[in-house]
Amino acid sequence: MIAENTFRRATMVVMPKAKHDAAGWIGDCIRKYTGSEENYMPLESGREPAWEEPLVGFSRGDDPLYQRFKEDIGPFFWTPSEIFATTFPDVKAAPDELTVIAWILPQTEQTRLDNSREKTLPAERWAFSRKYGEDFNIKLRDHAVKVFNEAGCEAVAPMNSPLWKWEKSERYGFASSWSERHAAYASGLGTFGLCDGLITPKGKAMRCGSVVARIAVTASVRPYDDRHAYCLHYFDGSCGKCIKRCPADAITREGGHDKEKCFNYLHNVTEKYIESRYGFKTSPCGLCQTGVPCEAKNPVPGRNG
Repeated sequence: MIAENTFRRATMVVMPKAKHDAAGWIGDCIRKYTGSEENYMPLESGREPAWEEPLVGFSRGDDPLYQRFKEDIGPFFWTPSEIFATTFPDVKAAPDELTVIAWILPQTEQTRLDNSREKTLPAERWAFSRKYGEDFNIKLRDHAVKVFNEAGCEAVAPMNSPLWKWEKSERYGFASSWSERHAAYASGLGTFGLCDGLITPKGKAMRCGSVVARIAVTASVRPYDDRHAYCLHYFDGSCGKCIKRCPADAITREGGHDKEKCFNYLHNVTEKYIESRYGFKTSPCGLCQTGVPCEAKNPVPGRNG
């Protein structure tokens, strides 16, 4: 999926030991850290990895998709150049000097299996991956930024920025300053399903991460031009299993994903259950991501991914 690296500007940073393959160097850094002992869940039955090997993709800072996202979601939504300029006001960097690095952290097979058996509340492994797996994802974002900084280029993880916040979109309701699913979509890593989840080559049971860096890397091939290309419901109407899997009745064929119903269920039901059952606070569910054809793959026949 990732094209061979070429630099867009001669003045850009050259990565250590990766002069001719910055994309490979970055991908290796992310995969190596995910393979470290930082990636774990302290389950009651013992310590297990939270995530399988990640997928990594790249998109240009001047990709027109980011401006389209902003126009569609709301004026508060950052383009890569906006979050970079806000973070580094003294650094002059044109949008085409920036790259968005996005990654997918797939759930483990056992976590998916456990959650697919549930009907109303998330399985233990899913709850722990939401808490400790996302704690790892936060560390992974910081690790990526540190690696870029040590290589001599500026980088920011938008989701880790103190400036990131929840917002209200006139069109979509709940929204935020930056969306890692949209960054992954722009970076060729997957498309959206009926429930708004991102369907990747490793399926919909996953978490996303991203960093914006001042380095030029050839963008990943985006093997789709339809935001719903990997969803069977939109492909031929043959699916809608996420509708029945949703305990909040927040998904319909006509309206797609009702964010408010979903939010209320997560914070009024699953969050309270997890805190009382396991003693930590998080708001997982993921039932619509498991027990469905797109759980661990792109299910649309003949579609690249």
